[in-house]
Amino acid sequence: MAFYEHVLIARQDISPQQVDTLIEEITRTISEHGGKVGKSEYWGLRNLAYRVRKNRKGHYALLNIDASAAAVHEVERRLRINEDVLRYLTIRVEALDDEPSPVLARRDREEKRRARREGRDDGFDGRDDDRGEM
Repeated sequence: MAFYEHVLIARQDISPQQVDTLIEEITRTISEHGGKVGKSEYWGLRNLAYRVRKNRKGHYALLNIDASAAAVHEVERRLRINEDVLRYLTIRVEALDDEPSPVLARRDREEKRRARREGRDDGFDGRDDDRGEM
């Protein structure tokens, strides 16, 4: 079995619950073919760099997959048929990373900074989390 990172972009018209259902279908397909999905992240509704099928935004999701090439091929075949999926990309990697992706890590840092600015965090010393600088 090989390791893959799979990112998909779904139409902006569908709800986040429908994106979760789509991710569950992918997970089910992978498990039916003897693989497993290690981590799945929903990145939210984000702007696209350019219009894709008249959509300016899309729901992004990341999946870490440990499966055979046949299982990944079947997932991609089903995604080509699905009208809710705008784009997808599957990349084979040497190892899967269990830590949050840079997209989610950035979102968490921004939420912490916003909370500090609004005065919700009493222990704020004026330093940036990452670098320890003023």
